Amino acid sequence: MTKILIQSAQILDSASPFNGQTKSILIENGIITQIADQISIQADLTIDQPNLKVSTGWVDMRVSAPDPGYEYRESLRSVREAAAAGGFTEIALLPNTQPVIQTKESVSYLTHTGSNHAVKIHPIAAVTIDAHGKDLTEMMDLHQAGVIAFSDGHEPLQNSDMVLKVLQYMQPFGGLFINRPEDTLLTKFGTMNEGVPATMLGMKGMPRMAESMMIMRDLRILEYTGGKIHFTCISTAESVELIRQAKQKGLQVTCDIAAHQIAFTDGDLMEFDTNLKVNPPFRGQSDIDALWVGLADGTIDAIVSDHHPLDVEVKNLEFDLASFGIIGLETAFAVLNTYNTKLSAEQLVRLLSQQPRHILGVAAISISENQPANLTLFDTDTEWTFTEKDIRSLSKNTPFIGKNFKGKVWGVINQGQAKLVRQNSEIRNSK
Repeated sequence: MTKILIQSAQILDSASPFNGQTKSILIENGIITQIADQISIQADLTIDQPNLKVSTGWVDMRVSAPDPGYEYRESLRSVREAAAAGGFTEIALLPNTQPVIQTKESVSYLTHTGSNHAVKIHPIAAVTIDAHGKDLTEMMDLHQAGVIAFSDGHEPLQNSDMVLKVLQYMQPFGGLFINRPEDTLLTKFGTMNEGVPATMLGMKGMPRMAESMMIMRDLRILEYTGGKIHFTCISTAESVELIRQAKQKGLQVTCDIAAHQIAFTDGDLMEFDTNLKVNPPFRGQSDIDALWVGLADGTIDAIVSDHHPLDVEVKNLEFDLASFGIIGLETAFAVLNTYNTKLSAEQLVRLLSQQPRHILGVAAISISENQPANLTLFDTDTEWTFTEKDIRSLSKNTPFIGKNFKGKVWGVINQGQAKLVRQNSEIRNSK
């Protein structure tokens, strides 16, 4: 029986009777068997880190791992390693693989390949066949096969009638529709946010209106049909306000932002760094301020990494030709904690753990005795520099190499395994 002892860690879990207290935690065979001020026992693995905090395992609702199809960009194994390094014990994978995740067999491939790892995978299936936005997939069968939500992933659903049918079809089984709001006709050929920097650089802009118009459309349909919808990767002040008003009306709407969205503005693209080419694009400072307000007042329900691995052949090109997307699993928490000015550590944890579980319908967990150990270990004080050695992803498309961060993930414990990050960035595994 493997025994893991966590010494003197502050517990951040609003569902735990030990919330806010500094305790030692003993884990035996994947179960929390003792929580006390001091525990003296010979363990197989003892974790003793200054200023350590522990929370229930974090859940990332938006991760791309194009396996099968483009395993050289990211495999199921490498995405799990990247997730563990970033503090995530569970990740929801987008359906944009080759072939698209839209059959029971493809769902089984995701859930069973490497299932003994500390990081659990939740499949998101395509809502339309091949994510082309034309014909619905067999959502009832996919739901019964274990799909956690439905989305066309990188492809926003453009057809209004299709959105209406999706929301109606999912209601009998309580399915969740996830849509990234973008009117792609308004953003066609766009490369960055529409604004002064785009004009100065001679780039075609992507207007904020392209996002807010789709949110207005989907909310109006939701009000008509009922059901529930989750908007992923919102980026503008108007989007926050529209969703705030919809919640006040009582609509079943939730939303998230990508962690990297609060780190840059469109003014940071003046050197044409393609690692800063993301969709939705980086907006202005007023938008970032609105996102923080939305996080603080509960309008924004969760934070995702929007991890999108890409190879050099599609990223190291002229700015207007390069593909959108950056990797984010390893840096999501560090970015949030470094730029955070409004939220407590407990609020950040809620946005990374409890609320994603609630949105996705994943069973709630707590740090209590006789409960399974599904934990993230981190601190909010360590200052460090992110280097290429810290990247577990097979792809390196990130603007954060060389950036100084405050706050570090030290590992995860889940499914009887510990994946720990040492000071030199190596990951140690214990079964």
